[in-house]
Amino acid sequence: MTARETAEYEALRATIRERGTTRVWLQWATFVAWAALTIATTSLAAWPIATLVPLLVLSVGFETGFALHTGVERIGRYIQVFFEGADRGWEHRIMAYGAACSPAGDPLLALHFWIATVFNLVPALLASPAPSEWTVVGALHLLLIARVGAARRQAGRQRAIDLERFRQLKETA
Repeated sequence: MTARETAEYEALRATIRERGTTRVWLQWATFVAWAALTIATTSLAAWPIATLVPLLVLSVGFETGFALHTGVERIGRYIQVFFEGADRGWEHRIMAYGAACSPAGDPLLALHFWIATVFNLVPALLASPAPSEWTVVGALHLLLIARVGAARRQAGRQRAIDLERFRQLKETA
């Protein structure tokens, strides 16, 4: 590798490390902030619509974590195609390992976001919502549940799609 390629590789690996760490802390902070807001809105607000504030925190936290995860995966495929080539290095081995083994966990924490979203409805139920309030609040909660599911499916297909895109880019370059 040239000096420029070595520097690029090291910067990309550092980006993977930093974003991976950031994602973990962000997800943890999202759940802490959500729990605090849920307690506060349950204690201070008697309106079902108040559950939308903690729901927004869940949604933003999930989307940010998903964006970080997607970026890390994409950088990994870039390294795999443009740096490893026939050497079959680290990224190739990680992808092969993931394909051969059942996943050890869900990097998006989808189940946790689904559970938190369902728990987020409890304060709304305690506030005895009118049918119109229940429709709006329930629909927005269902929207987040559906979004988490869609993102989880997308993440499951992302490696193969990105790998193929980068291979095509390398061939045309």
